[in-house]
Amino acid sequence: MRAMLLAAGRGSRMRPLTDHTPKPLLKAGGKPLIVHHLERLAAAGFSEVVINHAYLGMQIEQTLGNGSAWGLSIEYSREAEALETAGGVAAALPLLGDAPFLVISGDIYVEADYRQLSAGLLAKGDASLACLWMVDNPSWHAAGDFGLVNGLIELEGHPKLTYANIGVFQPAFFASVPPGATMPMLPLFKQAIASRQLTGRHFSGVWDNIGTPAQLAQLDAYLNESHA
Repeated sequence: MRAMLLAAGRGSRMRPLTDHTPKPLLKAGGKPLIVHHLERLAAAGFSEVVINHAYLGMQIEQTLGNGSAWGLSIEYSREAEALETAGGVAAALPLLGDAPFLVISGDIYVEADYRQLSAGLLAKGDASLACLWMVDNPSWHAAGDFGLVNGLIELEGHPKLTYANIGVFQPAFFASVPPGATMPMLPLFKQAIASRQLTGRHFSGVWDNIGTPAQLAQLDAYLNESHA
């Protein structure tokens, strides 16, 4: 299974830290946010990674190179302007192949075995188009995103959980995205929910979305303390 790291966002809420540095390269625990993902992907046995970028994207390529530092092969999907999440993945499909692939937002932090948590998802014959990792609702998103009922994602339903910005997707999930279109994930999620082809798993490990300087500082303190 290949993996894609989403790294094209502007990171406006992180300003002024992102005025001269792309958000995935901001450091926590002494290393860029995106490197935490690369290390975990390599440890889980992944070998091929695709990274999309737009804003200050060449800094990402210059920092990460071809991935050999982590025993990975990295290919880049370059966007002149950020295409949002679904648009960015759709544009990268030629690099991702025909099999299901893992998608991870580059600006989250998670302590998980990606291989173990992705194993068996969207196996041959599975009618699901995607499987999303869902987490308990953080304080800043108390209402959650979707219901998770008997393994199916629903617009309503209990429990209501938060999308972790991690999922395994079939290439066909993005079939309705026009070439070069700028599109978020939500319309595609709603389509898949309507056809009962969107499944989910509840992840209860360490996870956080790093969207503000305060959240970055909090993660940095956690990592420095836990690895002291």
